[in-house]
Amino acid sequence: MKKLIILWMAVLLCVSAVACTAGASAKEKITFATSADYPPFEFIVLDENNEQKYVGIDVSVASVIADDLGKELSVMNMDFDSLMAALQKGDADFVLAAIEKTPERLEAADFSDPYYTDLPPMVLVKADKAAEFNDAATSFEGKSVGAQTGTTKAEIVTNDLTGANLVALTSVNDLVNQLVYDKIDAVVLDGAVALQYAQSNDSLAVAEVSLGEAYPYCVAVQKGDPRNLLPSINATIAKLLSEDKITAFAAEADAISDQAIE
Repeated sequence: MKKLIILWMAVLLCVSAVACTAGASAKEKITFATSADYPPFEFIVLDENNEQKYVGIDVSVASVIADDLGKELSVMNMDFDSLMAALQKGDADFVLAAIEKTPERLEAADFSDPYYTDLPPMVLVKADKAAEFNDAATSFEGKSVGAQTGTTKAEIVTNDLTGANLVALTSVNDLVNQLVYDKIDAVVLDGAVALQYAQSNDSLAVAEVSLGEAYPYCVAVQKGDPRNLLPSINATIAKLLSEDKITAFAAEADAISDQAIE
């Protein structure tokens, strides 16, 4: 009887140890939502196995946020104008998508400390027509100007480019293709993004038009921060900034932006 009891206890201990090990190795997932058509911030490339991989400044920042929280990162890719809805519904835990904190967005979400400040917004045009676009007040009368739906760039087209007709599409790639094939006259983008597209396509150029200052990007979480993510996210951002890691992330993203899948 004693031998049976000892054997049974040994079995229970083994089962318990296996369960504990499995629990320790299986991390809880945390989901970040983004719109992966925006190099160098978030975009898709093919890895060495010819499989799609999410990369970019924001993806690198999100990875560190997840690591510091002890979570496994899951990426949810969608149209930019769907990001806030996904956050509000709880489909995503946080949003990283070169997104600025605006009064309208503050009604739907809470935001972290800034982690990156881009170049000012720029106007992407056909290179052979760049000289025609030199003034926000006079160069865009009757012109079709594209911007991504739901972004502050769409507001710039409507409010700052006198006489422009806004063409709002959900995909930046689609907007740039519209420009390449002369379906629209220009596209307003964040500065770094406009430069990336101009550098990767000789038929495109950045017009010499001033569109004001750049606004910093932040991480968005659900309104009220019900999962209490912001303290850890802000600590991660402070660490990355103090170690100049985001500059390194930007250099890495710039180096492979021309590999972005359209």
